Amino acid sequence: MAKSLSPVCKLCRREGEKLFLKGERCFTPKCSFDKRSFAPGQHGRTAGRGGGKGMGTGRASDFARQLRAKQKARRIYGVLERQFRRYYDTAITGRGLTGLELLQILESRLDNVIFRLGFASSRSQARLLVTHGHFTVNGRRTDVPSMLLSEGDVVSVREGSSKLNYFKELNVFAEKRNAPSWLSRDVKSMTGSVARMPERAEIDGSLDEQLIVEYYSRR
Repeated sequence: MAKSLSPVCKLCRREGEKLFLKGERCFTPKCSFDKRSFAPGQHGRTAGRGGGKGMGTGRASDFARQLRAKQKARRIYGVLERQFRRYYDTAITGRGLTGLELLQILESRLDNVIFRLGFASSRSQARLLVTHGHFTVNGRRTDVPSMLLSEGDVVSVREGSSKLNYFKELNVFAEKRNAPSWLSRDVKSMTGSVARMPERAEIDGSLDEQLIVEYYSRR
């Protein structure tokens, strides 16, 4: 199973904003982005002269803005390029807007759903918990973080895993976070389900799906 091995703090610096890839650490003084918010590399401190933050606004070309939008979405959800392109190809065949279909696919990933339910502090931690077999989907154990969930699917902490210290303390941690309205959650039983697919207003507002569509449309 492929995964990105890049230092995640450099990914935030490259995009010029916090992507909250390290969970709770991103809210503490230990956050690397707060110490070095400029882009990584030899010319990081001067990279913004021609393109705003990273390659954002400023004098950046249309292609540069499209690329940054796509890279930002990939990094937030922890998806490699080949898989992200497959999601886009699937979104094209959907009945709704391609951009929204793409974001809904990303949100329906098992690791993202576990993160949204508050059962993990970050998507990377959720991914690790899934690969170690700590969760079941509709009663069946799974170790595939990229599994796409549908309306009505139920996610639960595996019975054998509930005895681990992490899951014993999960109630306290999860209660501090609100699950989105498109998910239903029972913290005490450590279960959650997909009530429906999320609407655009319930997905990260900093993502620009139209730029992502434009990026792939021109290739």
